[in-house]
Amino acid sequence: MNFIEALKLKSKLFFLFITIAVGLVVIGIIGTLNLNGMKKNLDSLYFGSFVPVLELNTILQTYQANLINSAHKAKSSQISLSQMEAEMSMSINIIENEWKSYESHYKKDEEVAYIEYASSEIKATNDYLKLLLSMVADGDGNIKKLNIAHFENKMEYVSKVINKLIVYEMEVAKYERKKFLSLYNSTLFKIGSILFIVIISVLAISYYVFKSIQKDQSALEIAAKKLKIANKKLESASYVDSLTGLYNRRYFNMVYERELKRAKRAHSYITFMMLDIDYFKQYNDTYGHLEGDNALKSVAKVLQDALKRPSDFVFRLGGEEFGILLSDTDEENSATMAQTLCSLVKEKAIEHRSSKVSPFVTVSIGVACCVADEALSDEMLLSKADEMLYRWLRILDSNQWPSD
Repeated sequence: MNFIEALKLKSKLFFLFITIAVGLVVIGIIGTLNLNGMKKNLDSLYFGSFVPVLELNTILQTYQANLINSAHKAKSSQISLSQMEAEMSMSINIIENEWKSYESHYKKDEEVAYIEYASSEIKATNDYLKLLLSMVADGDGNIKKLNIAHFENKMEYVSKVINKLIVYEMEVAKYERKKFLSLYNSTLFKIGSILFIVIISVLAISYYVFKSIQKDQSALEIAAKKLKIANKKLESASYVDSLTGLYNRRYFNMVYERELKRAKRAHSYITFMMLDIDYFKQYNDTYGHLEGDNALKSVAKVLQDALKRPSDFVFRLGGEEFGILLSDTDEENSATMAQTLCSLVKEKAIEHRSSKVSPFVTVSIGVACCVADEALSDEMLLSKADEMLYRWLRILDSNQWPSD
């Protein structure tokens, strides 16, 4: 079933539909052909045996009952000669019409000889009856002189001939019925077998089709999960600085706007710190850019470890500049935090021979803290922190004070 697995989803469903459709068409064709055969068999049974038997029975009944009864009634004067004539004429007409209808049915070659014999006997008997009626009509003789025994023998003989035909037609009917039942059972078996094969085939193909679809679905889900993970990684990568692992400037812009709005709604404290590594250009010139990158990562690690609250954010804004955003922290605690960060970086004891303020790497921090209200613009806090940092850097350059 590798063929099915190679198909696309629409192709698989179409293939399944075609299989079911072909199976139903095959069942329909076989059913139609067999039903037509059954119809012919039923027609043969009905028109070839049942109807002829009814016609022969009518003829037999007319000879054995109607004609003999009419003769007996006339003999015993229960009916008049005119009544007997009318009844016998009607009976003869019935016999001739029924026999004509019987002869019109399809006959096999082996049946023709006896049919011709029976036809001659019926004709002879009817001629006898017509002669009898003409004598009565002409007034020749008295009906009482009619030999009833001879009359009955005539009727009995022709009845035997008719009865043989009835027995033969009954045998044919039994044979046709047997054929019909055989064809019916055969058709039932064929249709049942084909239907069973089609159902099994459809179930088997459906199993492989849906198994393949499930496999494709699983593969699609796995691919979707991988894509989701990749998107998260990509999203994280777009918000994270690749060197230090801190949030980047792009994420800072998004978080700063959000936190500032939140602080304005709550009228709470918001703090922004602008942080710069002292004499970092000289550090790169002295130790090389590779060591400069290591120094940046070390400072970033100190800042990340010191700020643990979910509402504390640390960013690398570019080069040796870092940004820290704090929520719900007043001026005193913000200033304390800034001093702590400076001390922690210096305690890291990263050698810096080119620094004018310390033998180790140090940082300078500009802090801006206030209670947010609608008067606080987006740039005001950033400008204030940048101004404080710049003022401190100027003091360092002119007085060479330690940055902590």
